[in-house]
Amino acid sequence: MVSPPHEAMHRIFQHDPGLFSRVSRFLGVDIPRPVRATPLPTDLTETSPVERRVDTLLRFDTAEQGAFLLAVEAQGKRDPDKPASWAYYTAYLWTKYRLPTALLVVCQDHTTAKWAQRAVSSGPPQLPTLTLRPVVAGPHNMPVITDPEEARADLVLASLAAITHAAEPAVNAILKALSTALRDVPQDIADPIVEFTAQGLGKHPAKHLWRNLVAVDLSFYKSYLVEEIREEARAEASAESERRRAAEDVLTVLAERGLDVSDQARERINGCDDPQTLSRWLRRAVTAPTTEAVFDADG
Repeated sequence: MVSPPHEAMHRIFQHDPGLFSRVSRFLGVDIPRPVRATPLPTDLTETSPVERRVDTLLRFDTAEQGAFLLAVEAQGKRDPDKPASWAYYTAYLWTKYRLPTALLVVCQDHTTAKWAQRAVSSGPPQLPTLTLRPVVAGPHNMPVITDPEEARADLVLASLAAITHAAEPAVNAILKALSTALRDVPQDIADPIVEFTAQGLGKHPAKHLWRNLVAVDLSFYKSYLVEEIREEARAEASAESERRRAAEDVLTVLAERGLDVSDQARERINGCDDPQTLSRWLRRAVTAPTTEAVFDADG
């Protein structure tokens, strides 16, 4: 099953095909700005029962160099089988459309990006025959956009910057700049940016910051997506509030019974994020002879 970050990393190029020409300068390649971009079918399955699908496939028509194809692949981790699949994609597309074919791999971590950008040959060293050289977009070369004006100038690029830096410390500043830039943007333009960014952050801790920023900075938006993100933020805040109250209840009972609570025990109670554990400790706190006895059965 594909993950939300996987979908966001390639679908953002479907949303704004011109993004690739703007990203190319960070990849060290000179790609002319397209005069037209056309999404193409991603199914590369032949008559054999083996099914092969590229994540996103775009045709670009340029005034300077004519037409070419761009296959976009989102890659979350190293996979020894992928280079052969990528080589198949590019060779098949070249054969089917008779157009120059390029491959862009989008990653969210340095290790995967370094692995993906290696040149891989299909033949033995003395007979390389077909050599695959993808261009890779990731935290190593995507811009860190922390200025709201810069983010406003290219919202899609700013969203991609947040997605590719999702696991990096810089992501917080990128998200703050992006949410600020979206404040005065029409809702039909802002909604896809909010969605791609939320999807791309996946399970990274930065997702919580993005939800809070959307709930506060974009409070005037009423779309289903933004409301859903707000609801998640409210639910998380409510859960955190209940957790704090449950921890306070345990400490209150211990204090009322006159039991000594060490700094270590207090930190353990306040740091517990499992409601069932806190409920169990509360029941034990009513009869436990010491504070330490509250934790005995939990090790």
